[in-house]
Amino acid sequence: MARRPPKPSSDLRDASRGERIQLVLAKAGVGSRRACEKLVQEGRVKVNGVVVEELPAWVDPANDKITVAGKRIETAERHVYVMLNKPRNTVSTQSDPDGRRTVSDLVKHPSGARLYPVGRLDYDTLGLLLLTNDGELANKLTHPKFGVDKIYRAVVRGALDDEGIERIKRGIVLATRKAGKTVGAERLGAVQLRVHRREPTRTVLDLKLEEGRNRQVRRILAAVGCPVKKLTRIQVGPIELKGVALGQWRELTATEIRALRKAVGEGAGAAKRAKKAASKSRAAKKPAARGAKSTQKRSVRITSSHGPDRSRRTR
Repeated sequence: MARRPPKPSSDLRDASRGERIQLVLAKAGVGSRRACEKLVQEGRVKVNGVVVEELPAWVDPANDKITVAGKRIETAERHVYVMLNKPRNTVSTQSDPDGRRTVSDLVKHPSGARLYPVGRLDYDTLGLLLLTNDGELANKLTHPKFGVDKIYRAVVRGALDDEGIERIKRGIVLATRKAGKTVGAERLGAVQLRVHRREPTRTVLDLKLEEGRNRQVRRILAAVGCPVKKLTRIQVGPIELKGVALGQWRELTATEIRALRKAVGEGAGAAKRAKKAASKSRAAKKPAARGAKSTQKRSVRITSSHGPDRSRRTR
């Protein structure tokens, strides 16, 4: 009696693994996306020796062994994901025309992969900076619609009082200056914060932001009379700065990579965006509902107007 081929691992149904298998096959030149889907449906595609019998299925092209009709396909360059504990006086670029030290000077991967910073850290800011050659994931991590939070630990001069804390939580309005003149005002979004220590001469606190405007944390704290002495980014999305000394780097673990993908895919990131969208939808419906009720009572037609959506300006 012929044995049935083993079923594909349920792990292939986890979208955080990477890319849809038909897209990986198409990129490798196997055929069009539809043709690759047909190959999967015919049972001619294996991942790590296991037949893929149904779609959707996700694979990690850098690490999975993928075969079509017994022949292994050549996938794209292996993706590399690195965590750097960036020191002060380092530019978050691959090169610098002024000859300053760059993050590329600190990260020399043995594979020779050309790694790009995911976002930026100011020249004098320390801490977590991700680097990768996975352009698709990098774009998602920095795109505002995915709402990937960043957490900074700040040591500031002076004791941050309760009034200053409330101002930061509500959102700071700063004057916009150009050529030494005030030309307008800029509102920085509300920020979540947690005070760890408050002393007469200094305060230690964490600030959680979705936005990433130029020197945003420093400008916020200066506006409440507490200039920054030291600023360290300690978290990006689900990834915490740990296991790496200042000026050193390490590769992300498989668990960390999956957590990043989930944050911008079908996991926590999507749930968060759906919750925001639902909240906006409910807020938009409330005035219309009140207007409809009033119409029934008074037999008067009432038209409600809604203000424009407020969009966040992000980096």
